[in-house]
Amino acid sequence: MARIIAVEMGQNAPLRERSRTPIDMNHLDQQSLGDPGLKDEVLRLYSQMSQVYLGRIEDSTSIPKLLESLHTLKSAASGIGAWGVRDLAKRAEDHLRAGNPVNPEFIQDIAVAVGECQEFIAGLVSAGEQ
Repeated sequence: MARIIAVEMGQNAPLRERSRTPIDMNHLDQQSLGDPGLKDEVLRLYSQMSQVYLGRIEDSTSIPKLLESLHTLKSAASGIGAWGVRDLAKRAEDHLRAGNPVNPEFIQDIAVAVGECQEFIAGLVSAGEQ
């Protein structure tokens, strides 16, 4: 029901309704051309950079800097199929571009989604090392 409402409202369906994992592994496989080493490197890089941009989002002192960091995180998340992070960053970015004030709950939601991705990546990478 919630998914139908989200689609009718023109919004992306919530991540948990689209996928059981925080990263779309089919999308990531396509992006890495099926190369497991490249996939692991992309995941490690995303994990590091998502933390950097989350820090920049949380520490932003101006709307332009906040928008820049949100946009960069959104783009990086799109590249690996982290649709939940992408959707949350887009929501915050659209909210700000519409002239609304910063919503701390949006930033907290992004932080949770980034953390879920990092935990997922850590599990994938450690499983691949064994």
